[in-house]
Amino acid sequence: MTPIMPLPIEDYALIGDLETAALVGKDGSIDWLCVPRFDSGACFAALLGTPEQGRWLIGPAGEVRRVRRRYRPGTLILETEFETDEGTATLIDFMPPRREEPDLVRIVEGKRGQVKMRVDITIRFDYGSVIPWVRKASKGLRAIAGANSLRLRTPVPLHGEGFHTVGEFTVGKGEQVPFTLAWRPSHRHLGRLPPAEKELEATEKWWKEWSNHCTYRGRWREAVVRSLITLKALIYEPTGGVVAAPTTSLPEKLGGFRNWDYRFCWLRDATFTLYALITGGYHEEACRWRDWLLRAVAGEPAKLQILYGLSGERLIPEWEVDWLSGYEGSKPVRIGNAASSQLQLDVYGEVMDSFESARRRADKTDEIGRRFQAALLDFLEGAWQRPDRGIWESRGEPQHYVHSKVMAWVAFDRAVKAVDCSHIEGPVERWRQLRSDIREEICTKGFDAKRNSFVHYYGADKLDAALLLIPLVGFLPAKDPMMLGTVHAIEQELLRDGLVWRYVRVAESGGLADAEGAFLACCFWYVDNLALQGKRAEAVRHFERLIGLANDVGLLSEEYDPTAGRLVGNFPQAFSHVALINSARNLSGGGGPAEERQTE
Repeated sequence: MTPIMPLPIEDYALIGDLETAALVGKDGSIDWLCVPRFDSGACFAALLGTPEQGRWLIGPAGEVRRVRRRYRPGTLILETEFETDEGTATLIDFMPPRREEPDLVRIVEGKRGQVKMRVDITIRFDYGSVIPWVRKASKGLRAIAGANSLRLRTPVPLHGEGFHTVGEFTVGKGEQVPFTLAWRPSHRHLGRLPPAEKELEATEKWWKEWSNHCTYRGRWREAVVRSLITLKALIYEPTGGVVAAPTTSLPEKLGGFRNWDYRFCWLRDATFTLYALITGGYHEEACRWRDWLLRAVAGEPAKLQILYGLSGERLIPEWEVDWLSGYEGSKPVRIGNAASSQLQLDVYGEVMDSFESARRRADKTDEIGRRFQAALLDFLEGAWQRPDRGIWESRGEPQHYVHSKVMAWVAFDRAVKAVDCSHIEGPVERWRQLRSDIREEICTKGFDAKRNSFVHYYGADKLDAALLLIPLVGFLPAKDPMMLGTVHAIEQELLRDGLVWRYVRVAESGGLADAEGAFLACCFWYVDNLALQGKRAEAVRHFERLIGLANDVGLLSEEYDPTAGRLVGNFPQAFSHVALINSARNLSGGGGPAEERQTE
């Protein structure tokens, strides 16, 4: 079989069942499917290299004249329409709401004429390292290796061909040809699978009922609803944890080494995610995310991690999959994330801010929550002056990052407000003094008067796009002269064609190096700053440019490479979609998240 490189990242779409996720390509391929959980080592296929590492293709056998695709409105059901000279057929992909183990359903539906279709499936487990036993079964096949087993049910005749399975069929107008792939632990019996048509009906009903609860009625409703659906798909339903992305090692630079595993829950996403869910009308998901957060961080505050597993797991070792070539040669391929052991002081502020956000909405914190906040603040009193790794998880020497110090200020600021509202008890006057001391130090050591801007870390001569969060968390008003100067400096050094880079990497030729793409969440933070400064027309122009960077089905990755004109980084990225939702609210009036957190 001739090796085939993966499609561009933007050519994929997401399907999932709130516990499992798959990426479906424009050509009808599924090149990434983790089962039974995001953090599982059981991997049917991987978006990491060639089909030998796992792939399932359903598409026309002949030349394709045109491909169109869309999600059914208000759902995570994907439709890919293939137009050929002989006719038109639609491939419908979805994962039904979870019963016990995951099922993936694909239905080929004839629309016009007669279309000859082909099936090519290469099954691999454990990140492409295991070739299973595959044998024919009634109406399909079975595959088994170690702890994993798959059952593919379809009326299409299939046969083996060089360690993969192939078949052909023809679909006419009005005909449907179903494929159902079910995963089970290899020691368990596979029960009966419902008909694909009934699964489709139930899945569409479930998603439409969920999406109809969206309360946002503003100008960008379509983009907001799609982002909320994407966020819902990235929630691990059993625990309420929100995964950063369902993929690992999709590169920040094509062919580069900045490839990380994002199939975990980051604490710093907590408050922004809460705002996105609550303002979208999804209080239940917001409460479950808050509850996950409280369970995950319970214990000794000194051992607070920046990220956890989907059930709150703390041991997340990082290792490299040396037998995989990586997406477009981007190596190494990493499983796990060593950043989990870093000291990043900003997460303490995020945790306290999430409690404050819940309090504003009359959500009561139990005794355990109050005790934990007190213990967290007690630790931070002695830790806020320490250098750390910062929001961008530097693997170099720790520094006194300005953003980290700002979030330490946030922690004590929210504590003072909680005491003032009789929400918690504590040494409020000491906390007030700490809040004042931290502010004074940041404004003295973290601000460069000559540049009229805050800087990346104390004594640095470069900027950091995380500085855009200063007014968004309420440290300074957006129109404060120090903040206006900072935004202007970021516009001069980190902004290119309406896109914001996290920080400057100086190339030999000068200017921004191409070590990574523009970070999309930072781009939305810039929009929020413009809106708070009263520059609404400019903010709207930049916001709509960002929405236009989403792929044809409305999905965003972590970053965007304007030179290549491609999405880069893990995909789809929850943080990017959270930022989109919050920016839409900030631009739509009525007190968006950024306005709510402004300094009084």
